[in-house]
Amino acid sequence: MNKLAIITSHPIQYYAPWFRHLAETTNLDIKVFYLWDFGVTKKVDVDFQQAIEWDIPLLVGYDYEFVPNVSSNPGVHNFWGLQNPSLVSRVKAYNPDAVLLMNYNYASIYRFLATWNSHQIPLLFRGDSHHLLPSSGIKAWARQQFITQIYRRFAACLYVGKANYDYFRYYGVPEKSLFFSPHAVENERFLASTENATYQAKAWKQELGIPDDHAVILFAGKFETKKRPLDLLNAFLQANIKDVSLLFVGAGSLVQDLKQVAFGNSNIYFAPFQNQSWMPRTYAIADLLVLPSYGKGETWGLVVNEAMCLACPVIVSSHVGCAQDLVHPHRNGLIFSAGNVSALADSVKEALSDRQRLKAWGKESSQIISNYSYVQATQGLLGALDYLN
Repeated sequence: MNKLAIITSHPIQYYAPWFRHLAETTNLDIKVFYLWDFGVTKKVDVDFQQAIEWDIPLLVGYDYEFVPNVSSNPGVHNFWGLQNPSLVSRVKAYNPDAVLLMNYNYASIYRFLATWNSHQIPLLFRGDSHHLLPSSGIKAWARQQFITQIYRRFAACLYVGKANYDYFRYYGVPEKSLFFSPHAVENERFLASTENATYQAKAWKQELGIPDDHAVILFAGKFETKKRPLDLLNAFLQANIKDVSLLFVGAGSLVQDLKQVAFGNSNIYFAPFQNQSWMPRTYAIADLLVLPSYGKGETWGLVVNEAMCLACPVIVSSHVGCAQDLVHPHRNGLIFSAGNVSALADSVKEALSDRQRLKAWGKESSQIISNYSYVQATQGLLGALDYLN
């Protein structure tokens, strides 16, 4: 079984390099079917609230096809944003031995699941959802029954981490058909950029006006409610640590709220959205990365992977999907109770109380992240394909 069709929403900066890795390092004949062209053509990102086109190659080194999307409001921000009537026929024309889906909660994917003959050509699924916030009541029960039926369509599922494994088990996926395929970023690109990024970060720190002797706490991403940047800002103000600056890098709906709360504090800085080629510099400027997300929206937090490649210690909330896998308390970072600003302030103070220990935590981050690469992700996929035989 070596001919694999992969269906995913659009070219994603974390997945495209993995597809290239699969094409280059395995005997698989893969073809990726994209349902939308965001990322490779300039389009407005709803959460960043600005037009974005990634500046690293996302369509190189593997076979792909864009399936026409007829949605009047295309995108992944709404259920009807992916409507691709020819998807089934396009995949059938490729005649794969198996089909891997990277997401399902869109109109096109439901239509595909309803019409595809999974007994003849089996389906795999790789997702990253978690169940860290248990729900109860009749609606929760009905949701569990519905999602359980969806996963019965798949012959095997790839889980990206411990919280995701528990999620699949909660929805009835048998243990024998679960295979570890960890969430990963292009580790090699980040590691290769370390020396240059460190040099660039020193110059950038001066450009931003951050004092040379200040440690830098970094928030990088979308300024949106689920990521709780205001929690970090308030925790920073509460912690009131000497010789420490807080840097927000990104864009989004909360930017004015953040700047209003930060007004008058000379140790809080803002930098605009940074494209992929500048992300190594973004992490190199940091002495500590914080991801304080709240709710179900932070299914993993790949910003943590990227930062750890640059030997960055991390603090994450208990709702961040990667917490159980990537953050080893008092070894490379800390985990605090999501939504608890005082607990976050205490964690920040604890992390920064010993700068030499903080550097040791960063080195440990580098070691941990080496086991979350495209090599391990590929091993899980190959294991699942062998299971189908």
